[in-house]
Amino acid sequence: MVDLCMLDSSIFAGRRKQVLDKIGPNSLVLLGSPPAALRNGDADYPYRQSSDMYYLTGLDEPESTALLSTAKTEDFVLFVRASDPAQELWHGRRAGVDGACSNFGADKSYTTQKLKSQLLKRLSQIDDFYYCFGENQDYDKLVIETLTTLRKGERRGLRAPKRILDPGSILHEMRLHKSEEEVVLMRRAAEITGQAHLACMEVAAPGGNEGELAALLDYTFRRMGGTGPGYTSIVGGGANATILHYIENSSPLLDGELLLIDAGCEVEFYTADVTRTFPVNGKFSPAQKRCYELVLKAETTAIEMIRPGVTIDELHQACVRVISSGLLELGLLSGDLEECIAEERYKAFFMHKSSHWLGMDVHDVGAYRVDGSARPLAPGMVITVEPGLYIAADADVAEEYRGIGIRIEDDILVTSEAHENLTESIPRSVEAIEASCNAR
Repeated sequence: MVDLCMLDSSIFAGRRKQVLDKIGPNSLVLLGSPPAALRNGDADYPYRQSSDMYYLTGLDEPESTALLSTAKTEDFVLFVRASDPAQELWHGRRAGVDGACSNFGADKSYTTQKLKSQLLKRLSQIDDFYYCFGENQDYDKLVIETLTTLRKGERRGLRAPKRILDPGSILHEMRLHKSEEEVVLMRRAAEITGQAHLACMEVAAPGGNEGELAALLDYTFRRMGGTGPGYTSIVGGGANATILHYIENSSPLLDGELLLIDAGCEVEFYTADVTRTFPVNGKFSPAQKRCYELVLKAETTAIEMIRPGVTIDELHQACVRVISSGLLELGLLSGDLEECIAEERYKAFFMHKSSHWLGMDVHDVGAYRVDGSARPLAPGMVITVEPGLYIAADADVAEEYRGIGIRIEDDILVTSEAHENLTESIPRSVEAIEASCNAR
């Protein structure tokens, strides 16, 4: 198993310092972890820490809370589960109060049970409180109760914060611009993802099953050092590919159909996001090839545009124009090109946007619009480009096109001069895909 260990304690400490430098002189930031989620019976789902919490602490444990403050001498305080040998025997190691300081850099640490009293103490007299309501009901309840107590206790010298602010205004802007260490992890995630997609192309065949390929993806991700899928893999054959977020992954693979796989590996909390579409039998039909090359032309056009200053909206409009023109040529739409675009007729077959931010979350954080306008791309941002074409099995079109679902998606790093396609090595052209499918 490959262990990159790129993000050591100094990187998390540097991120915390950036946050402390950006908040006001009498401010407090609260970040919490999501609860463990019950799958069924007494079995939990595998735990995954909040991306924001992990980004600043490196701590991947439930029931953990971080406070960052410019009002106290202790800038970074962690609340964690108490060490408990009996529980750790059954459920795994815990950082504990001592480990929170020695291993994760906390200036002070407490057990989770002391969060309520410590938050009341530390939040009093604060000017700016950074907390995101609506993500976790338990934290929301605690914060509201604490604020209520502070407001009612003014005669006893207590005071509630003057302002409540969203920490995302600082934290998500930081996450949007990837550091060199983050880019290394995303390149590795892309590399492993490419190997997994190639493995599926080489073994997919009529008579197989979507579930077998979903298992192969997961196996390849983990075998090559990833932690598994960064999101639930989509493995859709035939008309299943026309369902944008199809995750049942349980149907047989049929001769003459296309197979759409949207899957990305996660490496140290950073995920790739790649889609490839290929013929189950290794050979595109003429209709499938026409549709595929249309989507590929749209994707290639958008990728070639990427450089600092270009906006995601401009990339999408380029995809819309290429797809709309192609739909007219294929006879799937009729009329004037400009009218088709203005009236959004293309949405019958291409209904989603063409790009999104990528990073710790598959649909990563960061504002898409700044001061009311589309945000220009800048070096260090990572986006996807993913045009698609989805023709329902019962669509009122020529029979040869019915049930065709195609998406092609790559991960693009914006550089100082242009871009780097992190997933360029994964076959995209008709010839390269057919060669990979027939390498079995």
